Amino acid sequence: MEDPKRIEEGFGYAPIVKEENTADNHGKKEGRDDVVERRAVDKEEERMEPKEEQPPIKQKSKRVATLDAFRGLTIVLMILVDDAGGSFPRIDHSPWNGCTLADFVMPFFLFIVGVAIALALKRILKVESAIKKIILRTLKLLFWGLILQGGYSHAPDDLSYGVDMKKIRWFGILQRIALVYFVVAFIETLTTKLRPTVLNPGHFSIFTAYKWQWLGGFAAFLIYMITTFSLYVPDWSFVAHHERYIVKCGMRGHLGPACNAVGYVDRQVWGVNHLYSSPVWSRLKACTLSSPSSGPLRPDAPSWCHGPFEPEGLLSTISAILSGTIGIHYGHVLIHFKGHAERLKQWISMGLGLLILAIILHFTDAIPINKQLYSFSYVCFTAGAAGIVFSVFYILIDVWGLRTPFLFLEWIGMNAMLVFVMAAQGIFAAFINGWYYKREDNNLVNWIQKHVFIDVWHSNRVGTLLYVIFAEITFWGVVSGILHKLGIYWKL
Repeated sequence: MEDPKRIEEGFGYAPIVKEENTADNHGKKEGRDDVVERRAVDKEEERMEPKEEQPPIKQKSKRVATLDAFRGLTIVLMILVDDAGGSFPRIDHSPWNGCTLADFVMPFFLFIVGVAIALALKRILKVESAIKKIILRTLKLLFWGLILQGGYSHAPDDLSYGVDMKKIRWFGILQRIALVYFVVAFIETLTTKLRPTVLNPGHFSIFTAYKWQWLGGFAAFLIYMITTFSLYVPDWSFVAHHERYIVKCGMRGHLGPACNAVGYVDRQVWGVNHLYSSPVWSRLKACTLSSPSSGPLRPDAPSWCHGPFEPEGLLSTISAILSGTIGIHYGHVLIHFKGHAERLKQWISMGLGLLILAIILHFTDAIPINKQLYSFSYVCFTAGAAGIVFSVFYILIDVWGLRTPFLFLEWIGMNAMLVFVMAAQGIFAAFINGWYYKREDNNLVNWIQKHVFIDVWHSNRVGTLLYVIFAEITFWGVVSGILHKLGIYWKL
């Protein structure tokens, strides 16, 4: 008989058969004397037979290869769009409405954070201890986010460091991940005693079994939607290029760049000087003739084109909690459903449903897909895409066993924080650039990019792309593989 607790443990655990309980059950039927006599005979036989080593009660769970590969893919996408997006604007962040390759990176991160939370917290021995670990990890992510994206580090091109506290950027990628992780993991931990051991029959039983997680996501959805469409946004002003600009608003429910509630909340909470100073909306046609590429602003560009905007702001991060909630649902499916077909049916049906809903909302102009606002349609579209990609990876790696072609993604995924800091944030490149000859731009990184890639292909775009693929992504794939073989991982 399979131990009912196994359904909470996920794959990689063997069912535990409790022999003592079996004897007790027989004792109830046959009488206490028979049980005592049988136990005495069993003990005598045990003394006569050689003792075998008993397996441990709790075995170490097998690492989910698909999880690491998906996380590695997300890091690779980040490096690709960050360092090659300038040469290929079509893969860079969408200036406003729409979705490009770069716009999948953040929600993919949050999706995989949700999946990982479900697996990491599937068994909690002490709630207080788990909460302390969640708080500590959240603080670590906030700290590293502030250091890497607050303005203190100017890597990789600028070798200077330091930030004016009057202009420090309080929010960023890691800060958003930290807050989403905190909320989703906190709900998962506090509801640990409410989790089912066995699901009831039915396709939607997995949803009702974790209703508190979905209620938390729904609460985030309500807060975001009510604030976005009901908050009054007044006129606002800022200083840029030693000149003061005024943006005329005085409206509610605006989803354009100038007067949306997402930007207004950040200006009120953080202050206009603490927001990201180079928002992607400056690549809109209204701002530059070089659109969709970056370029000088038009002389008649609206005042908001010069203004700051925080793409990882507070209100949009509340909406991003939904991405983590959908991710943790995929993790719950992985834990409770043991068959490949059952898991894929749950994952793919939900992924397709989210994609269809997002497309309807976007093309009816009800709620456009917008990464900067982290709109509801954007949540659905990117989470649906993440679910489909995750399912495809699961089929290739875990069902068909095609693990070798994706090993480099697994390696990067197992050391995601290291590669994010060293590669995506340019810390390693900044270290190499620190050893220059005569001029700061005369360094090894620029020399390799120019002479080994750009000059050989006689194309700045092709050369840049190949440099990113081979000198960055492939390089860090090899480094991550070596570190994996040595058992070295950087975890928060």
